[in-house]
Amino acid sequence: MRKFNILLSFLMIMLIITGDVLAVTASEYAIVINLSGRQRMLTQKMSKEMLLIANKVDVAGNRANLEKTAKLFDSTLKGLRDGNAEMGLPATEGKLLLKQLAKVSKLWDEFHGLVSPVISGGDVDITKVAELNLPLLKNMNTAVRLYEKEAKKATGKSAGVVINLAGKQRMLTQKMSKEMSLVALDHQADNNKSNLRSTASLFDRTLKGLLDGDTDLELPGTKDAAIRTQLDVVGQLWKSFKPLVERASGIDAKGVTKDDLVQMSKQNLPLLKEMNKAVKMYEQLEQ
Repeated sequence: MRKFNILLSFLMIMLIITGDVLAVTASEYAIVINLSGRQRMLTQKMSKEMLLIANKVDVAGNRANLEKTAKLFDSTLKGLRDGNAEMGLPATEGKLLLKQLAKVSKLWDEFHGLVSPVISGGDVDITKVAELNLPLLKNMNTAVRLYEKEAKKATGKSAGVVINLAGKQRMLTQKMSKEMSLVALDHQADNNKSNLRSTASLFDRTLKGLLDGDTDLELPGTKDAAIRTQLDVVGQLWKSFKPLVERASGIDAKGVTKDDLVQMSKQNLPLLKEMNKAVKMYEQLEQ
């Protein structure tokens, strides 16, 4: 018995050394990629909410939403780094990923310096919001890609690519809304019209790729009936949202009408919500 206990102890030590005991499962990676991907969306949602306030659209509602969005971004960032059982997030251990999350945290501190005064009733620094949101988005996206690569290496599965790009669609709904808000404010209007056209094109292409596949995007498409039905729901909402985007981003467009801006503020959230449902369905395939 003593020899058996010694052997068992030795095996446990070897498992810990090799990391098998602490290994992140495929289902946990699916949650990590979903929630880290959601962070990208939250950067754009906060930006949109501040810019809608600057446009004087539902100021009180957008201040309240901004506070909730900022709290969710902050708690999720900490959960990704340190783990959060309630969110289903294991702690991040990879040195490269921890270094990237530290970079995101530094950028978040700077961006949060813009958010906090607006939540408290202050004015929006439109130029700074436009300037600082993209580095935060870009570096959060880098973290998502690192998680995706780590998941594929650890599990041998490529589902992370699909969850990543489906999740990215959520971000694109908010990025379009942000860009439309910047056009309405006449902030670098030509550049933001161009960005808006590109963002809309990527959303449209990715939606089609999620349904039927896109080799260049590494999307295999899906035959899952429930997911296809949900993506069709997204597609119907997109048909309604797309004309708003096209009017705002037209080369000869003179700006954004107040009515179109108000319609955007109402329609972007159902589009986001239904796209998020699709992402959760992809995540659950890995459970």
